Amino acid sequence: MMLQGIQLKKQYGPLQVLKGVDIDIRDAEVVSIVGSSGAGKTTLLTILGTLDKPSSGEVLFDGVNITALSEKKLAAFRNQHIGFVFQFHHLLPEFTALENVCIPAYIAKKGRKETEVKAMELLDMLGLAGRAEHKPSELSGGEQQRVAVARALINNPKVVFADEPSGNLDSHNAASLHQLFFSLRDTLKQTFVIVTHNEELANMADRKLVMRDGMIIT
Repeated sequence: MMLQGIQLKKQYGPLQVLKGVDIDIRDAEVVSIVGSSGAGKTTLLTILGTLDKPSSGEVLFDGVNITALSEKKLAAFRNQHIGFVFQFHHLLPEFTALENVCIPAYIAKKGRKETEVKAMELLDMLGLAGRAEHKPSELSGGEQQRVAVARALINNPKVVFADEPSGNLDSHNAASLHQLFFSLRDTLKQTFVIVTHNEELANMADRKLVMRDGMIIT
């Protein structure tokens, strides 16, 4: 297994949000996580994505227990191996699409020229080559979200975590974003773990996991 969560529990004071979740994610698969609000989906995603730590349990990445890493090593690991796409694109408004895509690679100390070439390749693959010099305010919602996907892919992550990625998009842009995930899985062998309320996207996934009351029930 590329990614494993073992008996993940998360408590905030007396509130137990995750109650011992076991999850396995394989290479080059799209996994959707569904469930009502408060089921623990986003908490699970942020723990698997190393943005938060479990109260107990382990996250294994290629067999390595990454929950035991220091904050500094964890930040470096996250930058190298994990990509994120959120409902709100979190693009920096003062930078162009191209510059936004390049930022994680610059953080990883990659060279400017090779980074810009890779970023342009990704923007081209996502149909945005002609929008590279536009700032987020000059892009549609669908275009902004595709820039966010390119940014998530710039460091060749092992897995991309997406939290309600089409939640802010109209049905047309949502459908094209969903197709994009599967074409990236096919062309780049990219793994996606997607928390969504969108039934169509959830049902398209290779596996659909249903959460209820802090547990995966199917």
